This record gives sequence, structure tokens and C-alpha cells, in this order.
Amino acid sequence: MSEKQPLLHSMGQRHVLVVHGGAGTMSKEGSTPAQRAAYKASLRAALEAGYNVLHNGGEAMDAVVAAVSIMEDNPLFNSGKGSVFNVAGKNELEASLMLSKPPASHPDIPTSRRGLGVTLLTRTRNPSQLVRALYLSPSAAPHTFLSGATAESLGESLGVQLVDPSYFFTERRWREHRRALGLPEEPLPEHSASADDSLLMPRLDQLPTGTVGAVALDIRGCIAALTSTGGRTNKLVGRIGDTPSMGSGFWAEQWSNSKGGWVQSILNRVFNSKQEPRAVGVSGTGDGDYFIRLNTAVTIARRVQYLHEPLEVAAQRAVEDLLMEGGIGGVIALDDLGNVTMPLNCPGMYRGVIREDGVPKTAIFADDILD
Repeated sequence: MSEKQPLLHSMGQRHVLVVHGGAGTMSKEGSTPAQRAAYKASLRAALEAGYNVLHNGGEAMDAVVAAVSIMEDNPLFNSGKGSVFNVAGKNELEASLMLSKPPASHPDIPTSRRGLGVTLLTRTRNPSQLVRALYLSPSAAPHTFLSGATAESLGESLGVQLVDPSYFFTERRWREHRRALGLPEEPLPEHSASADDSLLMPRLDQLPTGTVGAVALDIRGCIAALTSTGGRTNKLVGRIGDTPSMGSGFWAEQWSNSKGGWVQSILNRVFNSKQEPRAVGVSGTGDGDYFIRLNTAVTIARRVQYLHEPLEVAAQRAVEDLLMEGGIGGVIALDDLGNVTMPLNCPGMYRGVIREDGVPKTAIFADDILD
């Protein structure tokens, strides 16, 4: 599925945000209007939060953090507050951020510092905000991948909010975890005595494997991709998925485009010919082990860069490859021209897009039209 861009805006005015809230085995026939409305309202809230950043000339990086933070605070989604439990009944969160070029607001960031992933988080309320803070602090976090206590300790020193692990408890996720293992759902853990309205929240997906994510293009032509997840229900303790794995569940890149092949590329360098820059950003959701095996996110970028495929074609083929290997899921992808595509190979993926006009458009099921 793609969403064609309008031709009314020049490059300097163009900004776009696309989000997803996870993909999986939800059923349209088994859903209610109230359920569908709850998810679409949540997607709109995320889109509007990111749009407010972009509309006011803000960075793509800050727009995706704003959008994903909204979803992390919403127990409908498998990230942040709504994260699923692992096989031991604990929450281990992950997130990632990648930019096609350094943000204009931080010119000290090296161009080689493309992105960062974090995993095995147990105390970070908003992993999206942690990964942003670490990305912007190359002296404190010089690596591309950090985990657990080290990542969280660094984040806390940078002002990121940490919480007690009990914050991530929701009764619905707990019951899903126990039921899937064939274990009694009660008694509930002691720390669950406080009010928990998660059972009132109308979820469509069962035993989620998905994530939340956002990709944004700002008026300076920078693309940022951010992904955040609680992982898959009843994953093994210490399992690391595609969300923090660069090239698998996320990617953003800018390159100089040359359609003449390697010979033309060499000639352009020799004669210092100007080449047209291109950029793309991708965030995936679904069965992460397959995204890792196929390196799905970067494969889309490479198909665009080397095969000169349209973004829609490249993303669709990558998602079809996932299904051929046995993996379900989908991606959201965006390029520097404002082209958006959101292909999926399963019954549904919570998704949406918002452009310069500020009108959020959302969809849930595979045959839905954005509205």
C-alpha cells in the first residue's frame, strides 16, 4: 500500500510523517467499531504530535520521538507502558533511531554517526527518548548498540526518566503471557494492586510480536526512523530482536544518486560532477527474527539505490520475501521526495500518515483505505 504525495510543495516546504503501531493477526470480522475507533484515535494523536514539530520547522528526529512517545504511553501498543512479558514474566524493551544525515540543530554530530539501538531495558519509561539522548551524546555513548543497565544509567545522567519495573505491568498483557504458557492467570503479582484499566482497553491483536515506529521527513530533507517495542510475547530472557538491530528492523540513509552505474560514478568523482542526493527511511514491525535473517530494512534501501526501483516496489518485494521465508509483518517507508509506502503481508497493521495539510489518515486492516 502506498500513499501518493501531492505536487504542490517545493522541496523546501515538504514535510511528511508516517507511523505504525504494529502488525499481526487481528481480525476485521472479529473487531468492533469501538475497537477500531480507539486504535485510529491513538494513531491520529501520534501523527498530530509529530506534525506539530514538523509544521513549526522542527527536526525529523524530534518529530518521530514525539509521535512514538505518544504510543509508548498508550497500553494499546506493544511498547513502553503496553509492553509484553517475556517467558519469565518480565519486561525487556528495545528501541532504535537512525537519521539520513545529522540533525541541523546539532552540527557537532559526525556524519558517520548514523544511528543507535538499545535493548534489554527494564526501567526506561520512554525508550524513544533514551535512544535520542544517547544518539546526541557521542562522547558518552560512542557505540552503535547498547544494552541494559549501562544504557539506562547513561540515559539517566542525560535526564531520561527511569521508572520502577512495575510501571510496565498491565493486567491484560499479564493474562496473555500466563495463558499462552498454560499457567494460572491468578493471583496477580503483588505490585498490580494499584488501579489498572488495561482490561478496558479494546485490543485487536493477541500475543503481539509487533512494535511501534515512525519515519519523518523534515523541511531540510533529513529523514529519521525510530522504532520501539516490548518484543514478542513470551520471548526467551535476553532475546534481542530486529528493533535495535541496524539494517534489520530500521534504516535511514542518504546517498548521491547516479543512474550511470559504477563507471559513471567514477567519472562523476573525477570531474567533480554534481550528483542528485537521495534518501530513504524504514521502520519494520512483525516477526523480528525474519527481519534479521533477511536484513529487511536495509534491503529496501539497497533496492532503491542500486536497482533504481521505486520505493513502493522495493518495500513490497522485501515484505513478500519475508512471507516466503515464513515471517509475517510489514514496514513503513518514506523517501526524500515524500513518497510513502506501507506494505504488509498479514491481516493488519496499524498505520497512518500526515502531510503538510495537517490531515491525519489512518488504516488498520490489509484492505483498508487510508482515511
